[in-house]
Amino acid sequence: MPIDSGATPVATGTETRLRHPRLGDGAQLWRIARDSQVLDVNSSYAYLLWCRDFAATSLIAEIDGRAAGFVIGYVRPEAPDTLFVWQIAVDAEFRGRGLAGGILHALLDSVADADITTLETTISPGNTASQALFSAVARERGADLRIVSLFEENDFPDSHEAEQLFVISPAQRQEERR
Repeated sequence: MPIDSGATPVATGTETRLRHPRLGDGAQLWRIARDSQVLDVNSSYAYLLWCRDFAATSLIAEIDGRAAGFVIGYVRPEAPDTLFVWQIAVDAEFRGRGLAGGILHALLDSVADADITTLETTISPGNTASQALFSAVARERGADLRIVSLFEENDFPDSHEAEQLFVISPAQRQEERR
């Protein structure tokens, strides 16, 4: 799926458009995260800041002009070749269409010119959908997937499952693997 600069719509598949988020998208990202009932929901303020400060490493998917899903990430300051995916979610109405995988592949392709070679994310053991998604993306890209423990339950001050670190490398462009 190509990424649109936001200036003109780009139809991909069935009226799906991918673009980097704008400040006004923060409320929609917050709503999709909240309604997912799986993600840790950040404050609405955090999503606004995310759209302002990390738009280059994030994408929003629109279907028929409506926010259908998003991925938000950042380049790790301590590892500038690593993109950390903070959250990825698809609105319930649009699940089951391969949208999450398409968004994630598009994001990885879009940051390849910035010398990003590794993708990281954390996933709780109970989130089997995300485990399957990131495993599939690694397989489809011909990349290695390493899973290690990162945060234990007792690391969190509140009730929270442990988080495993999923590391995908190399995170090369899709066309480079062919």
